[in-house]
Amino acid sequence: MNLSQSAMSRVLGRLRHLIDDPLFTRHGQHLIPTEKALALNRELGEPLETLRQLLSPAEFNPKSCDQTFTIATTDYAMQTILPFALPRIYQEAPNVAFEFLPLQHERLVDQLTYDGADLAICRPIRSVEPLQSEVLGRVGVLCLLSEHHPLAQSSMTLQDYLDYPHSMIAISDGVKALLEQALEGLPARRMVLRAYHLEAALAIIDTMPLIITVPADLAYLVAERYNLVVKPLPFSFTPFDYSMIWHPRCEHSPAQEWLRSIVKEECGKLIAKRVEDMGLDNSRPI
Repeated sequence: MNLSQSAMSRVLGRLRHLIDDPLFTRHGQHLIPTEKALALNRELGEPLETLRQLLSPAEFNPKSCDQTFTIATTDYAMQTILPFALPRIYQEAPNVAFEFLPLQHERLVDQLTYDGADLAICRPIRSVEPLQSEVLGRVGVLCLLSEHHPLAQSSMTLQDYLDYPHSMIAISDGVKALLEQALEGLPARRMVLRAYHLEAALAIIDTMPLIITVPADLAYLVAERYNLVVKPLPFSFTPFDYSMIWHPRCEHSPAQEWLRSIVKEECGKLIAKRVEDMGLDNSRPI
């Protein structure tokens, strides 16, 4: 804001006196906004963004853009989708910067409305209204097996899937709930390992006949690298939408529109290519 710390303190002091509220309270090393401060942010955020856009040059030039974009996303998207859009982004706009925030599904609206996130990339678990969204692609689910697994050279039946031990990876972005819906009414799978990262499951995949069920994008990236066998699910499973989501205040920002167009094009092509390479049809249930 081009203000010194002392000048900012004076401005805050006058504002606190004007509205009769401390605005921030200190908790350890952090300043926590009061309810009044949050209400002010809600009321002023969109008008200020509109004013900023009105005062911005009409024609956007990525080469001269030095904006910092804040993106809320999941570890899954960070590993499998988003990094593949970054080379083109920096090629077109070498002066931009990014800050990535852990996406919190229960606070998605707040992250985009109050916490400064420009964009979210995730699998929406419920309606995102009043936010704006666009689907990047549809993602299926596959099974990873060791090349020494008893089913490595044969087809997998539903009974096989239920009988063999499983590992669930937390990074899989909500796939567990979707699988449970698809398997409703059937015996529960025997889950021997729940881990945050895939490496934990890979460490034991050669010591037991483990089945690791993951989104197709993750299977695509790791199968060849770790000499794993990829198997389709032996039951019907509808691929899920992976989307980018943003607040209406960013709808007509030239910089935001440019960023969304790059993410949509690059990530959409990537998902489609992986579907083709792995022989999947992401328009129909698996």
